[in-house]
Amino acid sequence: MTTLDERHGEGARDGDEPRGEVALGLVETYGPATVPLEQPLAAVPARAGSKAANLARAAGAGLPVLPGFVIPYRAEGDPGSLRRAWETLSDGGGRPLVVRSSSPQEDTEESSLAGQFASVLDVRGWRDFRTAVRTVLDSARMPDGSSAPMAVLVQPMLTARVGGVIFGADPVEGRADRMLVSAVRGGPDSLVSGAQAGTNYWLSGRGRVLRTEPAETDALLTRGELFRLARLARRARRVFGGPQDIEFGFDAEGRLWLFQSRPITAMAVRPTRGARLLGPGPVAETLPDQLQPLEEDLWVAPMARGLAAALDIGGTAPRQLLRTAPVVTTVGGRAAGDLRLLGAVPPKHRWLALLNPAPGARRLAAAWRVGRLGAALPGLATDLVADIDRRLAEVPAPSGLSATALADELRWTRRALMSLHAQEALAGALLREEPTGRTAAGTALAALAAARARGVPDDQVIATDPVVLALTAPSLRGRVRLPKPSPTAIPGQDGTGAEANGLPVGRSAGTEADRLPTGRSTPPHPAQASPASLPPREALRLRIRWVQELQIRLVRDVARRAGVDPERVALLRWPELVTVLHGEGLPADLHRRVPPTATPPLPDAFRLADGGVVVAERTRGRGDGMRGVSGGRAVGTAWDGMGPRPPDAVLVVRTLDPALAPLLPALTGLVAQTGSPLSHLAVLAREFHLPAVVGAADAVRRFPVGARLTVDGTAGDVQLGDEP
Repeated sequence: MTTLDERHGEGARDGDEPRGEVALGLVETYGPATVPLEQPLAAVPARAGSKAANLARAAGAGLPVLPGFVIPYRAEGDPGSLRRAWETLSDGGGRPLVVRSSSPQEDTEESSLAGQFASVLDVRGWRDFRTAVRTVLDSARMPDGSSAPMAVLVQPMLTARVGGVIFGADPVEGRADRMLVSAVRGGPDSLVSGAQAGTNYWLSGRGRVLRTEPAETDALLTRGELFRLARLARRARRVFGGPQDIEFGFDAEGRLWLFQSRPITAMAVRPTRGARLLGPGPVAETLPDQLQPLEEDLWVAPMARGLAAALDIGGTAPRQLLRTAPVVTTVGGRAAGDLRLLGAVPPKHRWLALLNPAPGARRLAAAWRVGRLGAALPGLATDLVADIDRRLAEVPAPSGLSATALADELRWTRRALMSLHAQEALAGALLREEPTGRTAAGTALAALAAARARGVPDDQVIATDPVVLALTAPSLRGRVRLPKPSPTAIPGQDGTGAEANGLPVGRSAGTEADRLPTGRSTPPHPAQASPASLPPREALRLRIRWVQELQIRLVRDVARRAGVDPERVALLRWPELVTVLHGEGLPADLHRRVPPTATPPLPDAFRLADGGVVVAERTRGRGDGMRGVSGGRAVGTAWDGMGPRPPDAVLVVRTLDPALAPLLPALTGLVAQTGSPLSHLAVLAREFHLPAVVGAADAVRRFPVGARLTVDGTAGDVQLGDEP
């Protein structure tokens, strides 16, 4: 048996070759009672278990591993050899030992099973040693009644001055060029068990300290020791072919020992280099729900092209980039926008952006267009709205259209949506709207309240007052769900809000002059109740929703003609729908298609890794990005919109969904993780003089239901507690 000094191999250089090959495949069905770590059999996981086999490989490669022996799985042989091995390693019982589990099922690339089996520390005496071995073997019994194959690893008990864990890659950030060290006083057992929190060091691949947490903690490890740990991690990576999770310890003489090495099994996914920063914020107001394939083609594609046209006109992005990178895309069926292209986040390198002449040149080339466009845009918006209204009024009932005419109408709706999205984006960027100007959502709330007051059933409200569609999101599945009635007053119900906005109390949002004549008995088209005097951007937004609703009615008629459920037609793509309208029939596999799996809401900001995996962007600071969108200051109780509403409710949500509009009158404040000051809900919040803040990163988690919040919509700040 080798001594500790003979066994210590930390001084080997990074390029040293292993000091012996490990022989594999030379094992009989049953083996000896004990196997020293330096023997080839100890490196066979099926007999020695993964933990012992990894240490045997590391020792063979010259890494600093304590001596020891293994009681193999299904060991046979001279029972006296176990007593002799114990006496040799324990120096006749004078040296304490560690008796550890070593199963082929733990410490593998697929699963570590860390802490699932027993280990016994500070074992002294033959009787205690036999009890410890039995304890480890008994721990092989699994909860389902089966037993895992189990070997037993025995090594000297080392009293470490400092111990811990080093990851040869950063598993949290998913970075292979970083290492993470966590250290405590004493051995690593108290750290890995969770009994003691460690000091964390982030290292470069060569061992340079990048960051320490907690920053004010006295250094447990010197820079030299951290450098030696980094070198150990690099050597282990070469031995095992990948980054390792290593338990280590420094003894009283300053020697570094490797106690355990296993593959890192839970590396965070890292975005591909140059991956775009995406987020739902700028588009979730229009498309907040998960979309079906046909919904993506009908609504996301025109939005992406329209926004790209607006960005090109404004000179805010290179034309080539706009052609190759869609401004809006879908991830797991949920709409997300390119946050940098849409201006929702600042440039990554502010000074480089200032020095780069290309954006300035683009803006200079676009300045004459934008200057002239700013003056002409209100008229252009009015003309586009009039054209859309006229076309909507002229479209006959879908059942009266031929297949060719129905296809033409659907093509027109996609072109119309592209134009509407482009002008809506330009209007938001170039036109100054009054902070308390009328909104489509506010007008819709008044119309909905008035219709309900007249006793109009909800399933008929859209036919009489289509402006209420501004409160709903488009969907090819099921009926439109209108917001539930609010127990509090709606603007216009108390004789203040509506009259101030020019809306007659108790009447529909549209006047008689606004209603387009129709002689048909079919439900009127949306344009038949057009609200008057909305600002250009709000009028464009409302027409977007109306055109989407026309698309829904047309697609449902396609389903009726094909004899299939509309929800199944939603599984088609746009080219397939056109093919169906040309009389070529439904795809043969349509009956086998299943709706996309439900996906959780997207993070506020994220990038995509290989395979389309969503990787949330880490926030640098809690207050970064918060912006006040409706002035005022209020103190209240956090509420998520579910369950009983507190009397001083501050609504905390992920996105500014227009469907939340009926809740605003009864709120004290509004906080959203994403959103724009130009969004429906933000403008409506200003109508109600409701303090509102958007861009509050991770707000839903940070501000749980029932927490007291101080919302400053003027300063753009949200604080926990009752601030003075």
